[in-house]
Amino acid sequence: MEFEGNIRKMITELNAPVKYTLPIGDEQIDMNGLIGKEIAMRFDGQINCVSCGKKTKTSFSQGFCYSCLQTAPEASESIIRPELSKAHLGIARDMEWAEKHDLIDHFVYLAVSSALKVGVTRGHQIPTRWIDQGASYAIKIAKTPNRHIAGVIEVFLKDHFTDKTNWRAMLKNEVLKDFDLAAEKERIANLLPLELQKYMEPENEVTEINYPVEQFPVKIKSVGFDKLPEITGKLAGIKGQYLIFDDSRVLNIRKHNGYFLRVAM
Repeated sequence: MEFEGNIRKMITELNAPVKYTLPIGDEQIDMNGLIGKEIAMRFDGQINCVSCGKKTKTSFSQGFCYSCLQTAPEASESIIRPELSKAHLGIARDMEWAEKHDLIDHFVYLAVSSALKVGVTRGHQIPTRWIDQGASYAIKIAKTPNRHIAGVIEVFLKDHFTDKTNWRAMLKNEVLKDFDLAAEKERIANLLPLELQKYMEPENEVTEINYPVEQFPVKIKSVGFDKLPEITGKLAGIKGQYLIFDDSRVLNIRKHNGYFLRVAM
């Protein structure tokens, strides 16, 4: 069986384990069903911008052409640094877009992988955001009415927690063992300034996430289509947005948003 088309990051569904689906053209591939099987993925050099759709020689920031990188609201600097969002002041690349994506409920969270990580996500992106990062556990810390305030809280907490995922440790399943998310959340409540404490999320539910992996890599080798036109091998698992092959090679699907691939299995 063979599929072809531009790919996007895998669609995820919280299950036991996580269910992964790869959008490719107008089709969707059940990736969980391919674990333990040989797959072949071929790239012929075509990349289409995920925003405007035009062909681009180089993909920027996970799928944009250079023009859209500079102008598209979904590629603005506040995507990476939420504290820079100015939508609450009426300033944005596209206010209509910002009203739907910045001026809505956001959550500050703690996620567990190889360490405790602080992050920000839109309310409707839970638990997708946690899964995409390969978190094993996560808890909501604060709920805010817009992206900017969530970013301000995150910046404050960066002095106490990392805001980066160690992707190599995450893929090796080197998960932090000794932690208490509820206790960390209580500590955060005492750390925050009074004007930010009012956004603390009252519920302490911890989400546990398990991934469909038969074999975790020992020594990781990252591969990608910018250097290899064809990637083949036996799929050993999926974690975050990475395909894990049984020879310890890993492929970051999200990095290849907009790439035109042929996938055979």
